[in-house]
Amino acid sequence: MEHKDRLEEMGKKPHHGIALPLSALRNPEGGGCGEFLDLIPIIEWCKSIGFDVIQLLPLNDSECDPSPYNAISANALHPMYISIAKLPFLEKVVGVEKTLNKLREFGSGPRFSYNQVRCHKEHFLRFYFDTVFEHIELLPEYQKFISENTWLENYALFKVLKMAHDEHPWWDFGSYAMHPNEDFIVLFKKEFEKEICFHKMEQFLAFSQWEKVKWVAELHGVYLKGDIPILISRDSCDVWASQELFHLEYAAGAPPDFYSSEGQNWGFPIYNWLKAEECGYQWWKERLRVAQKLYHLYRIDHIVGFYRIWAIPHGKTAREGFFIPQNKEEWLSQGEKCMRMLLSASTMIPIGEDLGAVPAEVRKSLHKLGIPRTKVQRWERRWDTDKSYIPLSDYPRDSMTTVSTHDSETLSGWWQNGDDDARAYCAFKKWDLKALQEPLSYDMRYEMLADSHASNSMFHINLLQEYLNLFPKLSWDTPEDERINIPGVVLDQNWTYRFRPSIQEIISNKKLAASMQSLQRGLTEKA
Repeated sequence: MEHKDRLEEMGKKPHHGIALPLSALRNPEGGGCGEFLDLIPIIEWCKSIGFDVIQLLPLNDSECDPSPYNAISANALHPMYISIAKLPFLEKVVGVEKTLNKLREFGSGPRFSYNQVRCHKEHFLRFYFDTVFEHIELLPEYQKFISENTWLENYALFKVLKMAHDEHPWWDFGSYAMHPNEDFIVLFKKEFEKEICFHKMEQFLAFSQWEKVKWVAELHGVYLKGDIPILISRDSCDVWASQELFHLEYAAGAPPDFYSSEGQNWGFPIYNWLKAEECGYQWWKERLRVAQKLYHLYRIDHIVGFYRIWAIPHGKTAREGFFIPQNKEEWLSQGEKCMRMLLSASTMIPIGEDLGAVPAEVRKSLHKLGIPRTKVQRWERRWDTDKSYIPLSDYPRDSMTTVSTHDSETLSGWWQNGDDDARAYCAFKKWDLKALQEPLSYDMRYEMLADSHASNSMFHINLLQEYLNLFPKLSWDTPEDERINIPGVVLDQNWTYRFRPSIQEIISNKKLAASMQSLQRGLTEKA
């Protein structure tokens, strides 16, 4: 079935869903942050209330950086999400409950201690490896996983090289390891065989648990939506192993705009698309083949970057960057070539993140190709004319409506700031401006969520905390505590958000379930 046929089939009915960072789930029986198998009761709950999409932030290994968008591998899952209490052969391991109790101490408030959870889990998994790997490596499914995932070798090798070089970036390894020959690799693998096996085992455990999650999702007719960032860490196994696929002399970023007067330097390398094409886009195709084992849908982060991206020469400011391709006439041809490659490489349905300054011709191109775009309703205005809000009935069918993103304030925070956007929205809804002097009311919040589910879009997906915030006992005391990330700044609270209620408290709350059922059914009355 061709992509447009799959999209047309999916578009026969609207799809309603929740978005969340996996780490935010709170399980009193878990290990310090949300884990893979914690999604199973959430899937069953979504099915029971009529929601059929769960969107997740990226799940890839990002090592010591809590940002899921700074992954060290395009394919490896983060070992931090492994559900320790459900590991095989656990009866042979001592001290499991002691480890879990310690991990739970790191995530009792609105945030969890990312690196403490990560390090304590790794310490336990190493002990687990020493105790039971002799049993795991005999499993036929383990041997099958190793043979089928060719990317695993470079990932494990890179992790061990990093360890052997005191976690320095790969460009500081020395020429013998920056550009290793076959003799070096053979000797290194022999010397560090045990350590390499440890990282392979972690990935086997992670993918095995996710396989159960996906099986349950498909059993209940719930779609899992992943997130595939366009960019990847410069200090990643992919860049190290395939340096020719990247322009390492540049860093990706954004030009000066209304978000930042100086522009932004994100530090990620940009792609050498000519070389990628020469190689048949094999790196991207493998990335999508792996993702397809995990997801049914996926968010394409910064989709305009496939058409043109802001390149900043090293040592220069963001202002001194320029778009690549530099010739505007090449933007559409490059982007559409990339998009067609993505569409043909998997059966997943992509949804483009096209927020911010995106040329109109790029959005027209996405529509032509059948790639849904993202509509954040409080930002959807006629910016080129009278700045009035666009009625939700006018949203294109091939789109996703949402009220907020992981990079924005929640509705509560946006309302609390009371800026011009909120004032304009008040006028659009014909609400009394005096309402801005008070916290966002239940009725107004409900109405905005109801609008998001009643838009003309095919997909209607909101952060789970936007629904929890309907009820004070299910949300934190301040809007700041409900925010996932503040872009452009390095803060301890970024990417470490946790829901206030436990999973059990969420799925057993009858008022929450009734409200969400009413919302997705397009009902305007409050539950």
